[in-house]
Amino acid sequence: MKRILTLLAATLAIAGSLQAQELANFNFGGRGMRPVISPEIQNDSVTFRLKADYATVVKLSGSWMPNPYGGTIDMFRGENNVWEVKVPLPEAEIYTYNFVVDGVSVNDPQNVLVQRDGTRYLSMFIAPGARTENYGESASKHGTVSHPWYESKVLGMPRRLTVYTPYGYESNPKKKYPVLYLLHGAGGDEEAWTSMGRAAQILDNLIEKGLAEPMIVVMPNGNANQSAARTLNIPEKPMQWDRNAMQNMSERERNSYVVSLCEEIVPFIEKNFRANPKPESRAIAGLSMGGGHTITASIMYPQMFDYICPLSAAGSATPEQIANLKKAGVKLYFLACGDADFLFQGSQELDKTLTAQGLDHIYFVSDGGHTWANWRLYLNTFAQKLFK
Repeated sequence: MKRILTLLAATLAIAGSLQAQELANFNFGGRGMRPVISPEIQNDSVTFRLKADYATVVKLSGSWMPNPYGGTIDMFRGENNVWEVKVPLPEAEIYTYNFVVDGVSVNDPQNVLVQRDGTRYLSMFIAPGARTENYGESASKHGTVSHPWYESKVLGMPRRLTVYTPYGYESNPKKKYPVLYLLHGAGGDEEAWTSMGRAAQILDNLIEKGLAEPMIVVMPNGNANQSAARTLNIPEKPMQWDRNAMQNMSERERNSYVVSLCEEIVPFIEKNFRANPKPESRAIAGLSMGGGHTITASIMYPQMFDYICPLSAAGSATPEQIANLKKAGVKLYFLACGDADFLFQGSQELDKTLTAQGLDHIYFVSDGGHTWANWRLYLNTFAQKLFK
């Protein structure tokens, strides 16, 4: 028995030392070294660091740079082969970055903050300020993010949703809530709005401050060939790209995802969550491709949503379709786009159509282009106007 205890103690000691060594390598780069902190925000600057013993050239690439898709700045080798560069702190927003080590792009191993953009994982940091306070700072009361599945007969597969329920949802079983259906753009999936859009943080802060009504937010996967995000490694159906074949399809066939959204997802949410099943308690919003889905859903189902918010939308509507929405009694039509967005002209035309048909609406024009910086701003803005 004594021998067994001795062996057990020795095994635990070895395991502990290995764990300690692993943590030491990860946090400090080796014994006796100071921690490598990256990124480090200090007043009006941010410093990036990377320990790379055998690198010959290390550069920094960031989304705030004049050329965010290829521009770099040099980093400089310091003590213990820690490469470093200090840059002016950009204006308040969320930014992504990576290091380029001898021509190879790598993420920051010291930074736990990452966001997923399709198949790419990107290191990120939050520059503090008024613009980011609702998605950069944590509220004291948090909602719950879950991932329920629904069966889609329209698309012929089980499909995964992301659903945000506000703080207090679990403890108040009699209360019913309005619902925002929040749609992503091309290349995204059901996790895009929580990863890059910071939807949960925005809603947590707005609700806690009394700026937005407590609401359920449903974030579906808008790719009709996918059951769920690719991170779940579920086989996908082949996409139909034949334009001639699509022209011969019915409106329902061409817009099968929108049909599933309105005829399957909305009833699923209203059956399985404490959702208020009335048009005045339903809102729909989406960015880019999801903005097109938003417009299409409002056209095909004009009586379903009283709050319609196309953002940088890839879509349009005819005067007759807008007239139908006006007749249905839409409470809020919030149209938003950046003035440098490649889809800005389409938003201008939609604004003219809305105006010509006398549909009272808000046309929110921001600086910048087709970016998450704008879409976070839009959610932070229109969420305060819903269900009031």
